[in-house]
Amino acid sequence: MYNKAILIGRLVADPELRQTPNGISVCTFRIAVDRAFQSKGGGERQADFIDIVAWRQQAEFVSRFFGKGKLILVEGSIQVRSYTDKNDQKRTAVEVVAENVRFVGSKAESEGGGGNSRSIPSDSSAPPARDGGSLAAPTAYSSGSADDFVEIEDDGDLPF
Repeated sequence: MYNKAILIGRLVADPELRQTPNGISVCTFRIAVDRAFQSKGGGERQADFIDIVAWRQQAEFVSRFFGKGKLILVEGSIQVRSYTDKNDQKRTAVEVVAENVRFVGSKAESEGGGGNSRSIPSDSSAPPARDGGSLAAPTAYSSGSADDFVEIEDDGDLPF
C-alpha cells in the first residue's frame, strides 16, 4: 500500500508552532492549492485548502522560514483522524503529515529563506545553527566521491 501526497501551494496564514507536553515541536498550517481546471464560463480558478501538520525539526523549519502567502512544497502522507468537539459532536479531520518541506520559487519570494531547494527530512537531526542555537536547514547533497571526477586537459580552446 502507498500513501504519498506532494503539494505546492501558498500558506493561508502564518504557521502555528506549539510544543507537546513532552516538549516535541508540532506546527500546523493550511495551504491553498490551485485546481488544474477552471469552472464553466471561465470564472475564477478554484483552490483547495489543505491542512498540514509538521513535527520536530520540520515544525521548527516551517515556523522559522515560512509565513502567510509564501509558496511551499510539502511531501507527506494523508492522515484521517476522528475526535469529539466541545459540543460532544464526532468530527473527522483530514490532513497531510509533512515528511519533507521545501522552498519553491525565486530567492526574492523566499525572502531570507534562500532560493535553494533545501529541506529537513523528518528523521534527520539537524545541528544547531551558529546564530545562537536555532535550527538551520541543511543543504541536500547527492552522495559520491572525489574519484568520480575526471581531469580535463586544457587545450587552450575553452568555450568561455
